[in-house]
Amino acid sequence: MENRNIHELNDVVIRFSGDSGDGMQLTGTLFSDTAALAGNGISTFPDYPAEIRAPQGTVSGVSGFQVHFGNRPVSTPGDYCDTLIAMNPAALKANARWLKKSATIIIDGDTLDEKSIARAGYKTSDPFKELNLEGYNIIVPDITSLTREALKGLDLDVKSVTKCKNMFALGICLFIYNRPLDHTVNYLNTKFGKKKPLIAEANILALKAGYNYAHNTHAFADTFDVKPATLAPGKYRNISGNQATAWGFIAASEKSGRPLFCGSYPITPATVILEELAKQKDLGVKTVQAEDEIAGICTSIGAAFAGNFAVTSTSGPGLSLKSEAMGLAVIAELPLVIVDVQRGGPSTGLPTKTEQSDLKQALWGRNGECPMAVIAGSTPSDCFHYAFMAGKIAMEHMTPVLLLTDGFIANGSQPWKIPSMAEYPEIVPPIVDKLDEDEEAFMPYKRDEKRLARRWALPGTPSLEHRIGGLEKDFLKGSVSHDPTNHQRMVNIRAAKVARIADFIPRQEVFGDREGDLLVIGWGGTRGHLQSAVEQLRAEGKSVSLCHFNYIHPLPHGVREILAGFRKIVVCELNSGQFADYLRMNFQEFTYEQFNKTQGLPFTTVELKEKFNELLSE
Repeated sequence: MENRNIHELNDVVIRFSGDSGDGMQLTGTLFSDTAALAGNGISTFPDYPAEIRAPQGTVSGVSGFQVHFGNRPVSTPGDYCDTLIAMNPAALKANARWLKKSATIIIDGDTLDEKSIARAGYKTSDPFKELNLEGYNIIVPDITSLTREALKGLDLDVKSVTKCKNMFALGICLFIYNRPLDHTVNYLNTKFGKKKPLIAEANILALKAGYNYAHNTHAFADTFDVKPATLAPGKYRNISGNQATAWGFIAASEKSGRPLFCGSYPITPATVILEELAKQKDLGVKTVQAEDEIAGICTSIGAAFAGNFAVTSTSGPGLSLKSEAMGLAVIAELPLVIVDVQRGGPSTGLPTKTEQSDLKQALWGRNGECPMAVIAGSTPSDCFHYAFMAGKIAMEHMTPVLLLTDGFIANGSQPWKIPSMAEYPEIVPPIVDKLDEDEEAFMPYKRDEKRLARRWALPGTPSLEHRIGGLEKDFLKGSVSHDPTNHQRMVNIRAAKVARIADFIPRQEVFGDREGDLLVIGWGGTRGHLQSAVEQLRAEGKSVSLCHFNYIHPLPHGVREILAGFRKIVVCELNSGQFADYLRMNFQEFTYEQFNKTQGLPFTTVELKEKFNELLSE
């Protein structure tokens, strides 16, 4: 078919969806990487079920991967999709609400049998009519049987052949959007070529068969192209939030000269941080997969005492278990970073879905007066920066730091401009190797006046032996003290030390004007959607600005002045109003509207704009 029409678009949203075993996460990742290599701006959203293996063909077992790519930098994975690849009727049913008007639906025709339709929970035998999809561009290739036909000459069993159908679907999609096959072919050869060459060959054949099928079918006479984005010069790669977090820790280790240690217990959606660090033994990274959450953080506290830059990773339920040990790190004043990749709760809750509901636990979820620095990443790529800054604060201020991300940015990905480490500041831990001139004996809780940080004396250093532990200690000596006034003094100094961090972080900034009708406030992983909504409203002439927080405790300088410049303030977060309550505690003179969502899903730009317009019109 030579007479095809190529339409140029600014951006496209594609959603790949099927059973958990259909390989949709890999399919979406390979398409995303191909778009990134072509120079497009991209943002992705993996969406998979909580069950290890839900019943095949059911809506509860549907796994999805959404990618938004464009000819400019992209900050969200998109609200609704232009194209849906559905590998069965359940995938169609689960994703029908995310379709744009006149979207293209490509569904495996082999799955549109009576049994599969019933298993997906349809009440009739016509899924398209039942879902009111008659006005959409529906294409029904027999993906499963076409894949089997393409691979029939290979010495593979039926199950292995059928598994290649996701590559057939990917081939169709690469043709529709004028993307080359090279990256996927190279990936398959690298992954399977040496150990399983037949599997590599089968997947490549299926990929090319899907591409050729689309090329030769009049249903795909219209294809589309998205030109490369104009990005700042530099070297880029696609990165997820969890990867970026791990690499930010490695960079902090390098800048500080302290070896990196991670003691963690696997937990969704934080496990990839431990896995990524475990790959980097060549960079001197040490990892321990502990038997439980408590052991994980305790090994890291021991490593911090021994002079390592120590981190531990977890999610909400694990953070609860770590709380007593976090108190130990606070009272011992040891540098430690705890990463909490937030997910839907309480209890096991929605382990594969995103939420921001651990904020109050991060701020106050420990016994006693136990202040801890809290910061948050806001995009997959800036998790690198905030992991680095968490390490810098922890080591230079001799305090544990809690770094909050969430399932959305941890699993999502976007292009990341690889920074030059020369651009990053040095990290200078207060390590001491000898007594001060005015000391007859080592005083482990003697502090510098600037940061109020105590010194870091490593075990085995002559003349610097000292006691450390969870009991309250003397203001200078570190020996156990039950004196009431000493305890008051230590409580005050630990709080003052954390508050002093505000002098070492950037002042709070505003996206947009510093005065106006509406100030939108957010924190952490909601930034992409909030900024997109604000940008669109500002383009329409609306008086809206965004104040987005990464440093939570202590809050940066300059917040009160920003809040005073707006007629209305709305705080948007994926919980029931935790940051709004925090702002009310700190800045009681202002009134805060709230927009909250606890569905295990990120905001959509559409719903945010509706809320902001409603507030502006009141």
